[in-house]
Amino acid sequence: MLVIILVMNNALSFDIEDYFQVSGFSDHIDKSQWSSLPSRVQANTEKVLSFLADSRSTATFFTLGWVARRHPQLIRKIADAGHEVACHSLEHKKIFEMTPDEFREDTRAAKQALEDAGGQAVKGYRAPSFSITRDSLWAFEVLVEQGFTYDSSIFPVKHPSYGMPKAPRAPFAIETTSGSLVEFPMMTLEYDGKRTPLGGGAYFRLLPYWFTRWALRYVNGVEKRPACVYLHPWELDSEQPRVDAKASSRLRHYLGLRGAEKKLRRLLQDFDFQALGSLVRETQCESSVPAKALETLCAVEAGATPVHPCGGVLPS
Repeated sequence: MLVIILVMNNALSFDIEDYFQVSGFSDHIDKSQWSSLPSRVQANTEKVLSFLADSRSTATFFTLGWVARRHPQLIRKIADAGHEVACHSLEHKKIFEMTPDEFREDTRAAKQALEDAGGQAVKGYRAPSFSITRDSLWAFEVLVEQGFTYDSSIFPVKHPSYGMPKAPRAPFAIETTSGSLVEFPMMTLEYDGKRTPLGGGAYFRLLPYWFTRWALRYVNGVEKRPACVYLHPWELDSEQPRVDAKASSRLRHYLGLRGAEKKLRRLLQDFDFQALGSLVRETQCESSVPAKALETLCAVEAGATPVHPCGGVLPS
């Protein structure tokens, strides 16, 4: 298929958390241990900042409030370099594991910590592990209450742990009783009615770079819309300490680490990127969905099997 290459700004985002804070290790590392473990988040994030400076790109840093409280100078450095500081929760707790009141307090505290450290208003949110699902749709109401104008938590695919497989693939507005916000979903491809997740995280590490480049050019050139790419700074750190976790968690976390930095450098050479917040302000939403109607977008057909972009089955 011929792909028309269209020069377009895409969004680049980084989820700022340390290697020991990922959801896959939560059963093996208690939060009470976090402060005693060797932190690598500052060094890894500064590496990202240097790559962005070299390419003259800007990005959004969805950051834990926990990181902001312990490394406020890092948040200020991100902001002073012209990047957007956004919220990734306080302590990387999945939203569907909290009550609405707990989520409200978690979000308020994280937002305040980030704004105190970065000196800029925080308007964007991304849920840990994309955990706005059928069981936590009330989160959008809370986000609007807390002053957020956009969210980037929805992965419009089938997955054992998250996803809204029937959600729009393009940015859309979510209407709540407190107001509206823009949802900028994660990047996917759709063919013959089936969707493939890509554009970040393990998908970026495991897939060959040529495929990611082709897919991004396809979304820009054929679908004529921008996409959001996401990574974690720990994914560029092949020397990070190894956690004694279950085999599936280690596989998801460590596979492809050695090649991720090279892929990111190539990505920054091949595409133009900007912060997600500024892209949201420039993007016209193609549709609007009432928050109460989102439950229908979460439905998965009985027996449906989530598909890996490489052809296998996604790990649970």
